[in-house]
Amino acid sequence: MSGIRLGDPGTFPLRKVLSEEGTDCVEGFDEAGLPPRDTLLTVYRAMLTTRLLDDRMLKLQRQGRVAFVGTATGLEAAIHGSAAAFQAQDWVFSALREGGVAIQRGMTLDAYVAHMFGNEQDSAKGRQMPNHPQCKEVNFVSWSSVIGTQLPHAVGVALAMKARGESAVACAYIGDGGTSSSGFHSALNFAGVTKAPVVFVVVDNGWAISVPSSAQTASRSYGAKASAYGMPGEDVDGNDVLACMAAVDEAAERARAGDGPSLVCLRTYRMGGHSSSDDPSRYRDEEEVRHWADRDPILRFERFLTRRDILDEKDRKEWVTEITGTIASAVDKAEAVGPPALETLVEDVWANPPRHLRKQVVEALRVVAEQGAAEEVEGRFPL
Repeated sequence: MSGIRLGDPGTFPLRKVLSEEGTDCVEGFDEAGLPPRDTLLTVYRAMLTTRLLDDRMLKLQRQGRVAFVGTATGLEAAIHGSAAAFQAQDWVFSALREGGVAIQRGMTLDAYVAHMFGNEQDSAKGRQMPNHPQCKEVNFVSWSSVIGTQLPHAVGVALAMKARGESAVACAYIGDGGTSSSGFHSALNFAGVTKAPVVFVVVDNGWAISVPSSAQTASRSYGAKASAYGMPGEDVDGNDVLACMAAVDEAAERARAGDGPSLVCLRTYRMGGHSSSDDPSRYRDEEEVRHWADRDPILRFERFLTRRDILDEKDRKEWVTEITGTIASAVDKAEAVGPPALETLVEDVWANPPRHLRKQVVEALRVVAEQGAAEEVEGRFPL
């Protein structure tokens, strides 16, 4: 196995709650500290929704119906376990694979799928790449494909909330590759100095596109980087949803109490490609993928819930059917809606668009009226 990961298991300690099989908690863990039943089921349903949604979106992309997809398959425990720590008034700044967090916080599947199609019901009016959702209603901010830029933004929002005396926290997601960006250093340094109420969540999925974690940093671990910025850091088993929930919840409460930022690294594995344009077989071998497939975070959590009579197979199958049907309905609705009107091109950018832009829009409308809209052509998305 190529096993190109930042340290093999045992090289540095990972926080765990679940056993490797998921049937029990690790020895010494006090189960009185487990979240309530309803919370466990809510997180499980969020994980299941993301797995089913990603599968459908990738199939749509392969059929040419959606332009771009970056799946979170294998990362569901890290994403949804961490997101459970944040409250309605908190703000979330995502990276590529955390779109499911917006749904977990209340974004509808109809709104999410409209964004994936970039139609006239898309809140970004088709001006953002697919898989870059935004939802103002749930304080979920769209991210930029310029890696790391969301982190300083999160710190700025955190400081604004602190200045207003609000009991709110900012959550900033970043991948392992993003820790090499200047935005990562700037944000953590700024947050550490100002004691900003922000939690940095590194989702270490092993690969930054085709660059392995071992070629990304010389640090013992990503969590170890926190000490340089005067904040606590922790490395967590990112396929253990209960450990993810516990670690990020502690960091969020620390920030909420006025004790400043934290860095939590969730060590997991990206089962699919970097995106729908990637062929991961060119840089990793099947043995490595099989190794991590045996550690599927959803199956691991299912075993825990089933062993404790919190979930049964009948309920699981009903949820799969229900969620799949809701996704299918959202796709049908999205495909029945046309693209954003050309007149919306500069809406939500300026209250009063400058004269030269108004002139360009008028000219564009004239050309379309005379010559018709542009024809669809075959093409390939570059990422």
